[in-house]
Amino acid sequence: MAETAHLRLGINIDHVATLRNARGGVDPDPMRAALLAQNAGADGITLHLREDRRHIRDADLDAVMEAVQIPVNLEMAATEEMRTIALAHRPHAVCLVPERREERTTEGGLNVAGDDNRLRDYITPLREAGARVSLFIAPDEAQVEAAARVGAPVIELHVGAYAEYCAEGNDAARDAELRRLFACAALGKELGLEVHAGHGLNFVNVGPIAAIPELVELNIGHFLVGEAVFVGLEAAIREMRRQMNLARL
Repeated sequence: MAETAHLRLGINIDHVATLRNARGGVDPDPMRAALLAQNAGADGITLHLREDRRHIRDADLDAVMEAVQIPVNLEMAATEEMRTIALAHRPHAVCLVPERREERTTEGGLNVAGDDNRLRDYITPLREAGARVSLFIAPDEAQVEAAARVGAPVIELHVGAYAEYCAEGNDAARDAELRRLFACAALGKELGLEVHAGHGLNFVNVGPIAAIPELVELNIGHFLVGEAVFVGLEAAIREMRRQMNLARL
């Protein structure tokens, strides 16, 4: 069987900053992680600048954008403050995600279908500035259709429920969620969207997701930063790249 198109791998370095911030000071340095990821073959670097700056800080965004030669993807909430920052820095991509201060990580996807008028107006200046705007959504066909309506060129499917079912050993729920992901990826491509996926992926569960033919990019962070404690960041990224390639054979 012929190998399908290259599946891009974006590395989220947020939790390197989480480790730094747990103690204060400057170590470990997220910029160093970004350079290691680039050296290991990552196709892009993802950073989530949160309202409370709990991990990545503004200075980290400045440093990473200056240091790396691969695309930078800025994850952010759809607020005026974050749009101002994005327009000033002009990253290659902007991924809009829901954000609540009390959550440890991004929970669920954007309700695009319930906020389409505001989101359409919100993303227009970003697109005009040249950013590839992505909407982080649950695998729900109504949300995919809404993303297309508001003019977002990219969607990122939230695969967190699939990852949880894999961890629980709930095969029936896992398979049902995987079917939803396949269907939404196919619909997204049919509607002219570029389709990405992320959240909760690891060496064990990435294969079935990477095998979804319409997917163009996976964004992975927390697991790889954790795995780096044992094998190093470059080795962890290379193994993830290997697993993704195997799924595309």
